[in-house]
Amino acid sequence: MTAELISDAALELLERDGAGGVSMRRIAEAVGVTPMAIYHHFHNKEALLNFVTDREFAKFASSIDRQGTVRSNTSLQTRLVRVMESYIDYAYERPRIFDYIFAEPRPGARTFPKDFRERRSPSLNAVADAVAEEMKAGNMRKDDVWEVALELWAHTHGYIALMRAGRILLPEAEFRKLVQRSLRRLIRGLEA
Repeated sequence: MTAELISDAALELLERDGAGGVSMRRIAEAVGVTPMAIYHHFHNKEALLNFVTDREFAKFASSIDRQGTVRSNTSLQTRLVRVMESYIDYAYERPRIFDYIFAEPRPGARTFPKDFRERRSPSLNAVADAVAEEMKAGNMRKDDVWEVALELWAHTHGYIALMRAGRILLPEAEFRKLVQRSLRRLIRGLEA
């Protein structure tokens, strides 16, 4: 039995039942061991969920990198829309995990400003890098890179939160177009 096998079972429970449905007992049943065996790898449920969360953040950051979002020669609007599309993809593909990672209070969650400014946020780093590059090139007004990155991220997150709460009732394709139009308007307002 490995930490990966245990974390895979925890991730499956998290997606199916939400954070409240994850317990050491249920994970042990899914893996076929006693609950005490899990404690050889993770000293408590919080440590296990932090491991799962860090792994999911790494996957998410990797999906952004695979798209070439940050290092492409495309416009700021296009790059940021791609990053936010990845974020929306994740919300649709893994809704309960998305909620746990990005929308629910949880121990060990990264916080603004310290963790973000120290580049501990794999998801926001891509946005901040694009913003910094555009400011340096003179395409975007000089400002606090991390605050602008957070503003752009919060904008998209707000739309997703409203959609997840049933306040925006659009088919997925229409929802994506709505967020893109709004994000492009916001970016135009930040241009130099």
